[in-house]
Amino acid sequence: MQAELMGHHLRPIAVLMLALVSLVSMGGRARSQNTSTPLQRAIDIQKQRLASTDAEERRDALMKLGLMRRPEAARAATSALSDPDPKVRVAAAHALASAASPAAVSALLPILQDKLEFVRREVAHALGETRSHAAVAPLTSLLATDKEMSVRAAAAIALGQIKDESAVIPLAKVIDDRPPKKSAGEYEFVRRAAIEALGEIRNPAAVQVLIGALTNEKNSIDIRRVAATALGKVGSSSAVPALQDAFHSDDPFLADAARQALRRMHAPLK
Repeated sequence: MQAELMGHHLRPIAVLMLALVSLVSMGGRARSQNTSTPLQRAIDIQKQRLASTDAEERRDALMKLGLMRRPEAARAATSALSDPDPKVRVAAAHALASAASPAAVSALLPILQDKLEFVRREVAHALGETRSHAAVAPLTSLLATDKEMSVRAAAAIALGQIKDESAVIPLAKVIDDRPPKKSAGEYEFVRRAAIEALGEIRNPAAVQVLIGALTNEKNSIDIRRVAATALGKVGSSSAVPALQDAFHSDDPFLADAARQALRRMHAPLK
């Protein structure tokens, strides 16, 4: 009898224990479902939008992934590099570049072969945004060989952003080379971009080429002005006489660029 009474009292306890075990198990499952961080949830939302049939929604999702500036977000954008819409491919390239991920350069390189000029141009800009030295060689090749001058100019700008001194010689060559016959007018933009890039890299090895661009009166005033500005950034004292001569130019824009360069170098205005 006593044993039966004890068993009778133990049954509710056992039921209670089973209920507690069940609650703990349910809580564990709930916690496992909520282990993703707010960042991961935000990335997942944009990844779902990348499956949309609306190209503008896909592009907007990529822009949001880019604004996160995180490698995780950049990886989520990789699949869109092969999107059928070129604007989406460009948005994916910039999203990858925004995180400055080491994997971004290798992912972007195949798109430099895209048939569309503006896609190649924007990918060149994106490679510059990565600031990765791994992008220097492909950008240098693009600078020398792409058939579109806007793409070459973008490659020059990107090299200036990366600031790798190994790009000085290829950039200097662009300034001295004769323009392609069919693109002589457009080549002016490539030369200007190369001069500006040399100013950003600030290597003294570029000084003589920049002085030549400044003092050659056959060059446009625009080319001579950016050369003066670039020399001011490099800051070599050997450029002071040429800048002082340019300071007395009849063109106010060139004279002002030379004046600012001399002041930046703390050199006298003569």
